[in-house]
Amino acid sequence: MSVSTRTSGVIAGLSSYFLWGFLPLYFLLTGTADALEIVAWRIVWSLVFCFGILLATRQFSSTFGLLKDRRILVLTILAGVLIYLNWQFYILAVVTGHIVQGSLGYFINPLVTILLGVLVLGEKLRIGQWTALVFAAVAVIVLIVGYGEVPWFSFILAGSFGLYGLVKNRLGGAINATGSLTFETLWLVPVAIVILVISWPTLQFGHGDALTSVLLVGLGPVTAIPLLLFGYAASKVPLAWMGFMQYLAPSLQFMVGVVIMHEPMPLPRLLGFALVWVGLIFLSLDSWRHARSIRTK
Repeated sequence: MSVSTRTSGVIAGLSSYFLWGFLPLYFLLTGTADALEIVAWRIVWSLVFCFGILLATRQFSSTFGLLKDRRILVLTILAGVLIYLNWQFYILAVVTGHIVQGSLGYFINPLVTILLGVLVLGEKLRIGQWTALVFAAVAVIVLIVGYGEVPWFSFILAGSFGLYGLVKNRLGGAINATGSLTFETLWLVPVAIVILVISWPTLQFGHGDALTSVLLVGLGPVTAIPLLLFGYAASKVPLAWMGFMQYLAPSLQFMVGVVIMHEPMPLPRLLGFALVWVGLIFLSLDSWRHARSIRTK
């Protein structure tokens, strides 16, 4: 692989995580639209955007031809359910002033992924991975004390996205990122329609100011573009590099919550985050060493 190709992959990867990092601000810009309406329009306009990409790249027929495979059909339905839970609770966390708690969910997501690998796939852990999980377990206890309650947003987001990643892993290379997102959002359209019908008296789209309506339409590209950049980066950049880059998004979300939205960060909560970060350092170093050892064999 050429240096220029790898460089373009790194730029694409960093761009995807950068966009995800500032996504909370976009949701907040939608003004008085509530979490249910935001996620409903995110489903609708993401599907429209994906349809546009499939038509522009002449992949529409070939992509829908994949539905003949029952395995792809079932797995994309399951992925759709999981991504709906993730989107709904993340947006709810943002609009209710829990951006920091949401960022924690994505910090601990790699650790949840490892745990799922052990419990579901029967994978064996290396010492560095065990160390990261121990730090995460201690951090959770400290954070529960720091919040004075269980940080449910963090657990739901980490769990739903971890399971989503597991389903995508089972899909493998059977379908590309655009095709998968197309089906996932297509299966969710009935849910979006029900939400929009029930919420009709309070809908902001078409009833509020023009900017809000434009921003709600923009949820389509805002959702799909980072995913496409990520898909390109994942095919051009070593996995260990992607592992380091993935912490950019929750780090930026954390900064948005603390610096811009002024969410409280008492000492016990800060200590909990510090323990998570230490665990992630162990995990990143372990991944880097493991990838390096494989290359030298």
